[in-house]
Amino acid sequence: MRTLYIALIVVFTAIVVLFKFQNLETVTVSLLSASLTLPVSGLVFAVYVLGMLTGGFVLALLRGWVRGARQRPD
Repeated sequence: MRTLYIALIVVFTAIVVLFKFQNLETVTVSLLSASLTLPVSGLVFAVYVLGMLTGGFVLALLRGWVRGARQRPD
């Protein structure tokens, strides 16, 4: 089983590296008066990380609300 996990990690890493090298074109992202130029792969990575952070924040917020609602006496 350990060998399977290592093989999956190696395959996933190879796919990520391949994606990185096939998407070196730059794109410009603008918001209001600010703009940022970066490679497509960097943009995808940044959006992925921001999605994880905001998703984790929303999940923690919802858990807190549910926990607070359960503790409140009616």
